[in-house]
Amino acid sequence: MIKLVTLIRRRQDLSMQEFIRRYETGHRRIGEKYLKGYASRYFRRFLLEREDDVGVKPRQYDVLTEIWFPDQEAVNNAFRDLGTPDALAEIAEDEATLFERDSITTYLVEEYESDMETP
Repeated sequence: MIKLVTLIRRRQDLSMQEFIRRYETGHRRIGEKYLKGYASRYFRRFLLEREDDVGVKPRQYDVLTEIWFPDQEAVNNAFRDLGTPDALAEIAEDEATLFERDSITTYLVEEYESDMETP
């Protein structure tokens, strides 16, 4: 299993609620369009403020995405399709309406999980 994790900051003129709404009703569907058949999971984890965050350093990111692929071949094929001029243009146009594009940071991750026993 291969996982890509991406951290993204929303455009500052969007409230968090508006950002989530637009991401989930628009950008998510673009991702699904190009990832379908390659990715096995696509998560969006929106970083919400807590009541006790007052006075805390502002967050650098507003959403963490996780895209899971079964193997390297699926990653290569997905990025081949994502790299076409039409796909790049569609994605960039939508990103410009939602994201601070210079904030987008992507990592390839290897996970380890602890087996936590319940008391």
